[in-house]
Amino acid sequence: MRHVGTQRFETARLVCRRFVYDDCNDMLTNWASDPDVQSEYGEPVYENVSQVKELLNRYIDGYQRQDYYRWAIIEKCSNSNIGQIAFCRVYSDCETAEIEYCIGKRFWGKGYAGEALAGLIDLAFHNMDFNKLEAYHRSENIRSGRVLEKSPMHITDNVERFLRNGSVSVGEVCYSIERDLI
Repeated sequence: MRHVGTQRFETARLVCRRFVYDDCNDMLTNWASDPDVQSEYGEPVYENVSQVKELLNRYIDGYQRQDYYRWAIIEKCSNSNIGQIAFCRVYSDCETAEIEYCIGKRFWGKGYAGEALAGLIDLAFHNMDFNKLEAYHRSENIRSGRVLEKSPMHITDNVERFLRNGSVSVGEVCYSIERDLI
């Protein structure tokens, strides 16, 4: 599989691009320090600029690899980093990627996660070699569930992450979409 790395894409209201160090304050203010956002996303809470800078270092260092895909979600009208979307797992051998995303609480209910997801699906199937995209949400994470329900993805029994561990999803709702279905 040919990897192309994190490529910028835009939607009507969003710019999705590589993270830069200038994102630090927006990340801290808009989502990374919020326990409600981070717990639904399954990530730790970042309490200060120093911790967010360490996270940014990991993200930015990742861009050296062509198989690394992580986008800052920028709201066009405010030019503010309001969240992120990523291929958190890439399975080159079966041309599959697993999507994760988070949006700051102040921006919930505005359709931003779904808009970023739709843009990423379009990018992956028109500009990249992926044949399948997957995502899942914990059943108690209703907001994330609504994003996936409204997306072109469909419910599936399992995703590659669990299959490779020889397990089935328990407490998660799995979704996928294949290139030939768009």
